[in-house]
Amino acid sequence: MSLGTRIKQLRTERGLTQQDVATHLEMGRSNLGHIENDRVTPTSEDLQKLADILQTTTDYLLGRDVAAAAIPEWATYKDKRDFKKLLEEDGEIMFDGVPMSPVDRQRVMDVLTGLFWEAKQMNKHKKKSDSAGDAPDDAKG
Repeated sequence: MSLGTRIKQLRTERGLTQQDVATHLEMGRSNLGHIENDRVTPTSEDLQKLADILQTTTDYLLGRDVAAAAIPEWATYKDKRDFKKLLEEDGEIMFDGVPMSPVDRQRVMDVLTGLFWEAKQMNKHKKKSDSAGDAPDDAKG
């Protein structure tokens, strides 16, 4: 999804018109239309204002993969593959039978990212301590 598409989607979800957002940005409605159609890239200042108006982050608007940046250094190839599989399951996340907005879905995914890596790390430590504590039956007696 492009920057313009994200902006337009969030704007409509928030019930804002192009004129509403353009007024806050102190630009013409047609300029915002050009941004939403990816004909014009907003300045960093306007991008931050858009994020504030649309109640999101600039990272979300830019489509940055926040989850990928959160992968810990100790993660193995298999760990990363498991995590990628979790994220690729692109089913809708529902709340009270209503699909979550893309922004709310991203927030849930960010929390799940943290929990996934925490659980993975705890599991690795548990396996190490379990294997270190295993002594042959002959040595126990």
